Amino acid sequence: MSVFRPTDYPVGQVHAQWTASLERHISGLSSSRTRQSTHSFTHRTNLLPKTQIRTAFRREDPEPRRRKAVPVFDDPRDDPRIRDAEPLVTPEQISRFYRSPRLHTVVVVCFLAAIAFYYANIETVPVSGRQRFNCHSDKTVRELSEQQFEVLMNEFRHAGVRFLPLWDARSRMVKRVMDRLKPVSGMDDMEWDFFVIDDPGNANAFVLPCGKVFVFSGIFRHVQTEDALAAVLGHEIAHNLASHAAEQMSASIGTNVLFWSVAILTFGLFTIPVMYGAGVLKFLFESPMSRMQETEADQIGLLMMAEACYDPRQAIPFWRSMQQYQGSHEPPEWLSTHPSHQSRIENIQKMLPLALEKREQSDCRGTQGFAESFKRAMRRGEIITLYPTRYV
Repeated sequence: MSVFRPTDYPVGQVHAQWTASLERHISGLSSSRTRQSTHSFTHRTNLLPKTQIRTAFRREDPEPRRRKAVPVFDDPRDDPRIRDAEPLVTPEQISRFYRSPRLHTVVVVCFLAAIAFYYANIETVPVSGRQRFNCHSDKTVRELSEQQFEVLMNEFRHAGVRFLPLWDARSRMVKRVMDRLKPVSGMDDMEWDFFVIDDPGNANAFVLPCGKVFVFSGIFRHVQTEDALAAVLGHEIAHNLASHAAEQMSASIGTNVLFWSVAILTFGLFTIPVMYGAGVLKFLFESPMSRMQETEADQIGLLMMAEACYDPRQAIPFWRSMQQYQGSHEPPEWLSTHPSHQSRIENIQKMLPLALEKREQSDCRGTQGFAESFKRAMRRGEIITLYPTRYV
């Protein structure tokens, strides 16, 4: 029996000749041209057996590329890229900047202008008699608070906050109290509106300068009577009457001026330390001012509710209930923006004799109440005496 050999047939001879020619051609080329030639003949490889295809087109894997080692320095200053880098601002430029007569003139003029602007906007708070800086008008604050109201309502809608309907007993209670406080608020041109938010876990209330009153339903766990609710709402309305929001906005101007002045004079190099310094300024100035405003609002609100014929003594049980509610969670007074509940109770007790006398003298119509006297004193820069001699 003869053995089959491909060379015995013409087709086999063609295959053998083609294979030998292809191998000689591949072995004579360089490695780079080999890759190009093998790709150009890939459409003819179906004529070769698979074993010969793998042998013909096999190439050695290239050596892996080694990454260049990055030098590591124990001290970054040893890195020549840092050591030889040019400074952003040279000491000569800084020295020339500080010695510039034009800079000295600008600093002196700005400093004198700031002092003149500050003293031109000093006013006296009638209740406490303290001097304060306020450069924002009530109209400006109201316009800004209207924008804040729109943003706040959008956030409530996106959060799915539910407002109690007007026929709810708690909403009717708020309406009755507001109807009696509005005539003695001293803000007859204000369009008051209230919203009761269904949030039993939040015992809070606030009033925007534009006259929007927000009461959280959790406050009714501590408010048993309309007199206690009048103490809460009277306190919030008093913030608007005393323009506390405008005072806070004015106080923030000083912090911003200090921050940008230091940033400009130091070419922005000490911006981060100044930002930490802003927190120190808040702790030393803004928080004490906020506590003082809260105390003033308690005093004004107590006289306002007495003018509306509510019992001011009901404010004490409310704050005691709030004190028990917060318990040990109440932060220290010196770290908070609000006085402690015990401090509020003590201040209200000092104010009670004057508030009860105001209630006895009131005709409960609110045509010429304490709020009107407060507004006149604000315009004239007078001081309203809160503690007569016989009560001290």
